[in-house]
Amino acid sequence: MDQWTLQMGYPVITILRNETVDDVLKITQEHFLYNTDASIRDPEAKNKSYLWQIPLTIAVGNTSHISPQTIIWVSNKSEHHRIPTLDENNWVLGNIDQIGYFRVNYDIRNWRLLIDQLMRNSEVISVSNRAGLIDDAFNLARAGYLSQNIPLEILRYLSDEKDFLPWHAASRALYPLDKLLDRTEDYSIFSEYILKQVATMYFRLGWPSNGHNGSVVQTSYQAEELRREVIMLACSFGNKQCHQKAATMISDWISSNRNRIPPNVRDIVYCTGVSLMDEDVWEFIWMKFHSSTAVSEKKILLEALTCSDNRNLLNRLLNLSLNSEVVLDQDAIDVIIHVARNPHGRDLAWKFFRDKWKILNARYE
Repeated sequence: MDQWTLQMGYPVITILRNETVDDVLKITQEHFLYNTDASIRDPEAKNKSYLWQIPLTIAVGNTSHISPQTIIWVSNKSEHHRIPTLDENNWVLGNIDQIGYFRVNYDIRNWRLLIDQLMRNSEVISVSNRAGLIDDAFNLARAGYLSQNIPLEILRYLSDEKDFLPWHAASRALYPLDKLLDRTEDYSIFSEYILKQVATMYFRLGWPSNGHNGSVVQTSYQAEELRREVIMLACSFGNKQCHQKAATMISDWISSNRNRIPPNVRDIVYCTGVSLMDEDVWEFIWMKFHSSTAVSEKKILLEALTCSDNRNLLNRLLNLSLNSEVVLDQDAIDVIIHVARNPHGRDLAWKFFRDKWKILNARYE
């Protein structure tokens, strides 16, 4: 147990098919690092041989069936194990139902077989493992263990995915990529690809609907979380219908002074409206921020103000955040963070942070 409680980090297991013997797997373990150069720069880490006693569950599957799981205890850097049910046409899946605290990588051929399975019939693989495949693939690619093509290819099956967890895993992985690519010449290719994967489910699920009395029609928690995740992806990556719907909701709120926007998508609608619409919308949200007495609503409104494409408004908000009578001290940090996450405000937030360092340091020391 000391290996798990006293060693830093966690392992990545790599499962490799044997090219000459179908039913033999080579299984290796190593310390998972996002920056593989870190162990070289850290003498202590370099001289340590990280090993874990890993309970690896494995199942073998094909287009219509997955075998009962087998457990293998992996305790060495590299081991060979025979899996009698494995042949060249079957795929291998590790860490069944994501019960182990480690990542799993495969050879490219096995990744391709798993992707093919997801495209043909994803439900042969459990919901937790579908989410795990997405999460592992993106994080392995981020750390350099895997080509970025693999996680992006996995997303092709999402148009048929009806469960929340895989969508949540995908969105968690995509937003950091979005921030990395938003100023590159290839960004339009990336965003169009993501929109293509999201479109089917977005139009299938639609937006939360209101009943005759104006209240939101309730469905299951998982269904509403899935709808919210898909709407957020659609609006974030530029789905025109999603943008139009958000703008219509904001316009209705302004004209009627009655907020009919469903509570669980208000942050998406507010942010989208502020980023797309004119300065009057920003002023309206700013006014609502001041008049609102609900802490949760004030937080959503303040974050929405940081979504503007107008650099003058972002600068104005940053400077207003220095006044604790206007923006509470604990909220001012959020303003800087969220402006920095906005592609139009990234450099503004950094300049503000440097220019106002003495004030900020005195405020929070």
